[in-house]
Order: sequence, then C-alpha cells, then structure tokens
Amino acid sequence: MAHKTIYKLRRRRRREGKTNYRKRLALIKSKKPRLVARVLSRSVVAQIVSYRPEGDATIVNTTSLELKNYGWNGHNGNIAAAYLTGFLCGKKALKKGIKEAILDIGLHTPVKGSKVFAVLKGAVDAGLKIPHDEKTLPSDETVRGKTIEKYRGKSLNVDSVIKEIENKVK
Repeated sequence: MAHKTIYKLRRRRRREGKTNYRKRLALIKSKKPRLVARVLSRSVVAQIVSYRPEGDATIVNTTSLELKNYGWNGHNGNIAAAYLTGFLCGKKALKKGIKEAILDIGLHTPVKGSKVFAVLKGAVDAGLKIPHDEKTLPSDETVRGKTIEKYRGKSLNVDSVIKEIENKVK
C-alpha cells in the first residue's frame, strides 16, 4: 500500500541554515542595494549587493584584510576594524554612485553595539543613507579603539586610517 509523505522538504539553503527566505524577500522588496555585513572570527566582510533575476550582483566588496593597505596595524576581527571596513565600503559605494542601501545581517543575531552594527556605523559615517536606530550602534569610544587602548596600552591608529581612506578613495 502506498503512503503519502506528510512533510514538505525545505529548500536546500534553508536546510543548511544559510538563508532566511522571509528576511531575504523583505529586503529584495525594498528595491534598494543591500549592505551585506558578515563577521568572521579573524576578519570582517562588507559588500554592496543588488538583486538581479539571474542572481545577485556584488557591486562593492571590502574585507578588513584590505585595511593593511591604508596603514591599519591592529587585529582584523575587532570592532574598530569592522567600523573601518564599513567606512571603506561606504566610500567605495559613493565612488560608484550608490547613495543609499539597506542593512542585511543574514542569520546573525542583532546585538546592540556588535561588529555588524560597527560596519553599519562606518558606512553611515562615510555618507551612505541607511535606515537604522542610533541605539544599536556602538559608541564612538569603542569604534575609535579607545577601549582596546585602555586594555592593551597600545594605541590604534583609527583616525589616521580614516584620513588615509579619504585621501585614497575619491
């Protein structure tokens, strides 16, 4: 006797835990480019991605590993590096003519003051218009690396890297 299955197989990326299709659909309906912020243990990735029917197109791609070219001598996985990565991504996006975007944090849990929101703060400070709540952004002291300076006794050159990015990316 034949039996009918009573469950529906989910899409592959949903089964693998890589995509939340409800969030993705809501972001695509906005018809704005997405600022995709991905935080890894040793680096931070920020991209400007736009939807196309044949597949998403990456317009701007920036990683915290690129900060070495601008004089960054700190760790690539901290909040200051995340801020600078967002700032660099924002400057590159403005250079390509993108003025506004919407934040896409993927499956990351939104935690107030986290690295994902440091990327957002960097992009907003660079000049991109991204809807956000000021309460979620990390403090200026944290973003400028002052908390790391207190802990380690070593100065991070965040302000000089920002000036270097502004000079090189025009």
